[in-house]
Amino acid sequence: MKTRARLPRLVATGATLALALSLSACGDGNGGASSDDGKIHVLVYGDASNKVEQRIVDTFNKTSDVKAVLDTIPGADYQTKLQTIINTPQAPDVFFNWGGGSIKPFVKADLLLPLDDFIKKNPDLEKKFLPSVFESGVVDGKPYGVPMRGTQPVLLFHNKKVLEDAGVQPPKTWDELLAAVDKLKDAGVTPIALGGGDIWPTQMWFQYLYDRIAGPELFAKAVGGDKSAWESADSKKALDMIKELVDTGAFGKNYDSVKYTNGGSVQLVASGKAGFELMGSWYYSQQLTDHPDFAEKGLGYSAFPTVEGGKGDAANVAGNTNNYYSVMKKTKHPEAVAEFLKLMYSDDFVKAQLDIGNLPTTTNTDKFIDSSGTPEYSRFQYDLVSKAPSFQLSWDQAYPQKASSDLHKAIQQFFNGQLDTDGFIKAMQALPTE
Repeated sequence: MKTRARLPRLVATGATLALALSLSACGDGNGGASSDDGKIHVLVYGDASNKVEQRIVDTFNKTSDVKAVLDTIPGADYQTKLQTIINTPQAPDVFFNWGGGSIKPFVKADLLLPLDDFIKKNPDLEKKFLPSVFESGVVDGKPYGVPMRGTQPVLLFHNKKVLEDAGVQPPKTWDELLAAVDKLKDAGVTPIALGGGDIWPTQMWFQYLYDRIAGPELFAKAVGGDKSAWESADSKKALDMIKELVDTGAFGKNYDSVKYTNGGSVQLVASGKAGFELMGSWYYSQQLTDHPDFAEKGLGYSAFPTVEGGKGDAANVAGNTNNYYSVMKKTKHPEAVAEFLKLMYSDDFVKAQLDIGNLPTTTNTDKFIDSSGTPEYSRFQYDLVSKAPSFQLSWDQAYPQKASSDLHKAIQQFFNGQLDTDGFIKAMQALPTE
């Protein structure tokens, strides 16, 4: 959900006021970068990881004269509402984002503080993170983001008991996945849970199949402006395979009425009504929050299946490099913010993230994996990401934000049979790339 679009025209409306009042899940919702209330407001995407973010805020507040307040926006609304308040008095001092592309319009609008001076005073703000990950927070050669959660590869999760009862193993190949779908249908469960009501989970199937079949080059060309990539033979093959999977009934019939963001698809897997779900690595922490017993005993995971004859390396992954904290130029407390950001590579931060299944991208992460609360899961992710020749960024983060709505619409309509292959190709070719 990266954005590179220009900022929309912002109008002060009742919706803006309502949003300011809604920023109270963890904080008091008052104040911000423009209206100094003596605090720094940290705005984050509302989900299961907030428990760690609150813990870090509490740690910071023990020693800081300037206190931090954690504010949240529910995940499904985060992108839209952030854009609504980013240039208003309700703007936070520090906010969650997906790195360079998602903050590029804010950089162009001169809303963000370059972090050069912070890094000159404290080089560890850069050196304590894996270089390839830190670079995703750089825009036009300047750093604007500090990694603040963990790397988020998309994995194929499953209910161990459901698979065992149906005589199914986690699929290593696409053909094995299709065979598993048939067996799970015969067992009377939905083979694959899908939060189609959110659309972005549906996108994950496109991302991986395109990568497995064509390699990362096809999408790199497309997002770089080469529209012919979408009409290539590899593109059409990926679409054929997606259509085949949908037509087999792999996702059931009601996936468009199910959402991940309200826990619907998560519940299907935990309750044994579905076998698989393709989701980012944050899925573990979500299951741990919603269904702790299942997460600890019944949740399994594997890499996305290989595709025979595909050009993409079987070790490639797709997902999100990390999430980042960026700083508003209008903050009244830059020194306090700089101190707060130091905690993003602290031992306490790393251990807390690992304990909920997140994998930080700090240089000290590896030494804590085996003693973490989720050693097997964390090691699986770490090995997967460290060995991946390519880490494909989620499509709706790689494209400009102004392309997001049409991109999601094309994906949903193709999945539902409202667009044929040619229609999908034309829709993707029409997306803006700048």
